[in-house]
Amino acid sequence: MPRIKVAHVYEQGQNMIIFPLDSSFGNKSSSDQSELLEELERRALSAGLAGHGVAIWSIGNQNHFIGPRQWHNFLQSISMRWVLANVNRELRW
Repeated sequence: MPRIKVAHVYEQGQNMIIFPLDSSFGNKSSSDQSELLEELERRALSAGLAGHGVAIWSIGNQNHFIGPRQWHNFLQSISMRWVLANVNRELRW
């Protein structure tokens, strides 16, 4: 049964569903990344979480993310440590 930890947070007046992912996510093609993020967001929404999904992963000491453009400043300001400290849900399917 697949499962993933999620940081479901309310920041800047928005519900954000942040998925901390393994560094291997960065090796996927952009279409594969988009497909996986869309699937995770669908799973989160069906589990009753509100908001848009954000993928975040680290390679070395550098964080990378995919999320709505209007959130980029916020996403650039957080670390993986912050995300992991804010994990408050786990999705299973």
